[in-house]
Amino acid sequence: MHLPDSPATGHRWLQLLSACLTALLIPLCFTGPAVVLPSISQAMGGTPVELNWILNGYILAYGSVIMVSGSLTDLYGPRRVWLLGLAGFCATTFAIPLMPTTGWIDVLRLMQGMGGAAAFAAAMSSLAPLFHGVARTRAFSLLGTTFGIGLSFGPLASGWMVETAGWEWVFLATGGVGVLGAVMVAVSVRPTAGAAQGRLDWPGAISFTGALGLFTYGMLLAPEAGWTDAHVIGALLASAVLAVAFVRVERRAARPMLDLSLFRDPRFVGVQVLAASPAFLFIVLIAVLPGRFIGIDGYSALAAGQLMIGLAAPLLVVPFLAALLTRWFNPGVLSAAGLLAVAAGLVWLADTMATGAAGLWLPMSLIGVGIGVPWGLMDAMAVSVVAPRNVGMATGIFNTVRVSADGIAIAVVSALLALLIQIPLTAALPAATDGQAILMAANRAALGQLHEAAALLPGAADLLQQSYNDAFRHVLHGLAGIAVLTALAIYALLGRRRPALARDGVAAAQ
Repeated sequence: MHLPDSPATGHRWLQLLSACLTALLIPLCFTGPAVVLPSISQAMGGTPVELNWILNGYILAYGSVIMVSGSLTDLYGPRRVWLLGLAGFCATTFAIPLMPTTGWIDVLRLMQGMGGAAAFAAAMSSLAPLFHGVARTRAFSLLGTTFGIGLSFGPLASGWMVETAGWEWVFLATGGVGVLGAVMVAVSVRPTAGAAQGRLDWPGAISFTGALGLFTYGMLLAPEAGWTDAHVIGALLASAVLAVAFVRVERRAARPMLDLSLFRDPRFVGVQVLAASPAFLFIVLIAVLPGRFIGIDGYSALAAGQLMIGLAAPLLVVPFLAALLTRWFNPGVLSAAGLLAVAAGLVWLADTMATGAAGLWLPMSLIGVGIGVPWGLMDAMAVSVVAPRNVGMATGIFNTVRVSADGIAIAVVSALLALLIQIPLTAALPAATDGQAILMAANRAALGQLHEAAALLPGAADLLQQSYNDAFRHVLHGLAGIAVLTALAIYALLGRRRPALARDGVAAAQ
């Protein structure tokens, strides 16, 4: 049964397909650059920070403005924001291969992320009134499957394009998907007035975006410049000041972008912790493993993409199965069990890489299976732990935490990996060795550029290799520890009882 003003069935499903294509852009814009980064470095050079920003720029901008984009959608309507977002996304994506330096690519990746965030926020907002009950569950599960497709086959497709046509085509093909999505949006989505009244909370939006951006910038700069560098300290301090300012602004705003009182509920906090967990336990692997496979282990871009399928392919099936299991098991308990499986997979992967044994697919698949459980449950839990009047804001907060955590996680893990490489180098090399050269070599090695790192430290190639292997193993073990602690936190916050809203939601979906 449709409302009188609801679109025809054909247009409704075409609009859902348009949203799926928009959602597909997110993993493509992440997995593709992760695979082609060695090729970009070889073709254009660039410092470690510039190369890291090719990965982090999109995620940082996307996570920083997704909440703002949702507010703009409420004010101006989904169709307008959706089309403007896709237009900006496509323009910057097509321009990336034309840039002369990695620095210009970094700038365009930031702009690309803002366009993608606006498009995705509008897409999600437009679907809510179109589907109800079981149809809504199926529609949003299709979006989750789309994410899984992009994460599973994006690295393989990118590797194939690098070897057959060049790294530029990874961006050109992604832009083509965006153009197709824009055409479908123009055909299927009706113009509507905004649902909200008033103006955007600009002080909150600016302080939130600035705090997140400066924190990530400081974390990215620290490995190259050092933790005592004035720019690093200044960025982190400014981030803290803006974070405090954001809290004060939101407490006083008549229409705040973020209702801070929601964080008084332990279940709501638990959902945000769960939202951030894939960033540290899965997304960072998507970012760093291709560099290791290509630069350290000697795989081709295509072979590295094939290996990455083992990590992400479970997301095509496991989220759906996890949703079925909620008929009998508490979602919090299931999520905690999945995170424990991730911890076991990380330890297994560390041991397999340390011994040089074959069979990387098995531990990588266990990680994918483990993270797929909370992946399939998080979205429903995000709205089940709040009252109906707060569902829209809860969804915005949840998506902001989930996406912004990706950039922070990659920055933190990259900095940690570089530091763990640098420490044994400093201890083993003669005191007369240039400290800046050691720092730069550690950062190059952390990106998988072992040959470039060895050129900075003549005669230390074997030491660099051993330092990298040890550092990578320690990072994987550290991530396994985070997985265990997160599982315990999720069980404590979400596993003890099942909210009535969650039970009702499951019942409605059956």
